[in-house]
Amino acid sequence: MANLYRKGDHDTRPWGTWEVLDGDDNFCVKRIKVNPKSMLSLQLHHHRSEHWTIVKGTAFVTLGDKIFELKADEAVYIPCETKHRIENRSDAAMEFIEIQTGDNLDENDIVRFEDIYGRA
Repeated sequence: MANLYRKGDHDTRPWGTWEVLDGDDNFCVKRIKVNPKSMLSLQLHHHRSEHWTIVKGTAFVTLGDKIFELKADEAVYIPCETKHRIENRSDAAMEFIEIQTGDNLDENDIVRFEDIYGRA
């Protein structure tokens, strides 16, 4: 399945914003900004893996049953089918670059388990 995102696509979510920087049929690169004291849902994807590189601030990452801290210039790999979440506990915005790879990069490939914004 082709990547449905195109360069310049963007969206505002309850936790912050994302913008597509580049992409093709099997990859997508996004810049994601997470508002202070905000977090994304605890989720997994069936058809894609993700690589996250923190570029501004400090992130708390849930990967499976572990939670750890990442600072600017640190990265994590999230395999398909792995529960994950990123959280900004600080009073300043946090940003990271997300590289998605896989055979289906559709936004509907999200299984949410917990979400403080009522989307689970």
